[in-house]
Amino acid sequence: MELLAASLAELGWVLAGLSAVWLLSLALRDASIVDIAWGAGFVLVAWTTAGQAPVLGPRGLLCGVLVSLWGARLAFYLAWRNWGAGEDVRYVRMRRRWGARFPWVSLVTVFGLQGVVMWVVSLPVQYTVYAAGDAPLGAFDALAVLCFAAGLGFEAIGDWQLARFKRDPANRGRIMDRGLWAWTRHPNYFGDAVVWWSLWLLALPLPGGALTAVGPAVMTWFLVNVSGKAMLERGLAKTKPGWDDYVARTSGFVPRPPKPRA
Repeated sequence: MELLAASLAELGWVLAGLSAVWLLSLALRDASIVDIAWGAGFVLVAWTTAGQAPVLGPRGLLCGVLVSLWGARLAFYLAWRNWGAGEDVRYVRMRRRWGARFPWVSLVTVFGLQGVVMWVVSLPVQYTVYAAGDAPLGAFDALAVLCFAAGLGFEAIGDWQLARFKRDPANRGRIMDRGLWAWTRHPNYFGDAVVWWSLWLLALPLPGGALTAVGPAVMTWFLVNVSGKAMLERGLAKTKPGWDDYVARTSGFVPRPPKPRA
């Protein structure tokens, strides 16, 4: 019951934080800032859970540090990428559709929904930070850190390669099919999924920790089927010449060597 109460308190923290971001989005007339808040929100979850934990032992502290590294990198990268770019086209379309009702619609369907998803995805983090106690770290924790480093590195390198590609005017309208993008069409999303499964590994040795797999499972599902790969590829298929050939050569998610060009 104490763990449940702590988790519900985290849901309150998340919704309160995103409500504040929503108010800021109204002042800025830019709902895109919710994307920056995504990574930062998990950092908030980790450390507010730490504040509720009976004992913040080494595994809980490790989990909080790892989440902070991931969340800070993502938030700063998105802030840098979006600086001066204006509101994302997804939210521009929503504004046109809903008109004067957009603020309230965005509160529920953008900020509120994202808060609930964030709370579910963060379940292994909540569980580890709150319930791990002061047990010492072991080989399984080292495996989790190695997987985390691989996922974060894959995600960060993919983002860096894409940003460098887009900075070159000669690449305007072209498909990024170099580096990690030759092995998977979405190295950043794949790395993200690996990060969250590695954080679940920290919870796995704890009694009942396996059940928190719902968190990374939901994250992976969203990355593949909802707001990540599926949404992005619908647009790319319409705007990028040679897209079908790239799809035929390149894995959609899990990396593998590219097939030869037809």
